[in-house]
Amino acid sequence: MAGHTEQSVLIDAPFQLVWDITNDVANWTGLYTEYAAVDIVDTHGDTVVFRLTMKPDENGKVWSWISQRTGNPAGRQVHAHRVETGPFEYMRIFWTYADEGGGTRMTWIQDFHMKPAAPVDDAQMTDRINTNSVLQMDIIKKKIEAAARSVARAR
Repeated sequence: MAGHTEQSVLIDAPFQLVWDITNDVANWTGLYTEYAAVDIVDTHGDTVVFRLTMKPDENGKVWSWISQRTGNPAGRQVHAHRVETGPFEYMRIFWTYADEGGGTRMTWIQDFHMKPAAPVDDAQMTDRINTNSVLQMDIIKKKIEAAARSVARAR
């Protein structure tokens, strides 16, 4: 069995602003509430390799891993995967962005499988990701919509 999640949010902001903010990996600690640090390891073209460190979990454990992310702004999509997989056998993430009703729909699709020794199984991780993705997407939506209002006022 493998895990699969799909979540989306409609953000009342133009594509380019949503793209720019959500793909500024170096500033993810200001965008997401769960990340303590982002360290860029390498960039080449539209690909960034980075170490992501979470804030401590409910047991005080700090999780950290290296991911690779390749954006395709013309195709309005991003492919990412964990290079250091930690408790995952694999973790692949696919982001899409689509114009919708004057805003931008951002969708996250995550496919993964947990290692046998992981602290949770695929079903438990699916539940965690589904719960957390909704929370983080709501926070991101609010931050980007505030930025869009600020840009509109500045004009």
